[in-house]
Amino acid sequence: MLKGFKEFIMRGNVVDLAVAVVIGAAFGAVIKAVVEGLINPLIAAIFGKPDISGVWAFTINDAEFSIGLILQAALNFLFVAAAVYFVIVMPLNKLAERRARGEEPEPDPLTTDQELLTEIRDLLRSRSL
Repeated sequence: MLKGFKEFIMRGNVVDLAVAVVIGAAFGAVIKAVVEGLINPLIAAIFGKPDISGVWAFTINDAEFSIGLILQAALNFLFVAAAVYFVIVMPLNKLAERRARGEEPEPDPLTTDQELLTEIRDLLRSRSL
């Protein structure tokens, strides 16, 4: 029972997933710092408030509605998505593009049947000349 569990845990995809979760949590702190230290002050400079969650808020029959809260969540999502794209995805794509430049994938080696057929073709070609 423990042997099966150990094999499951030591599989590459489980370990990779665990590493991704840890790195994702650490990167979340970086993104939070960017949003709180750069983006929110920019919003405060534009709207006069540190966030826009209080913008377009109104009450009807003791029910509070806040369009700004929805906008703030959408903006935070866009900021995080943009940061992930420009800080992680785009540089990794450029790196992969540089590595792949000029490298053609090697063709698969010929099987024995293909080698024999190639020899037969070449012999037939040389006889017809």
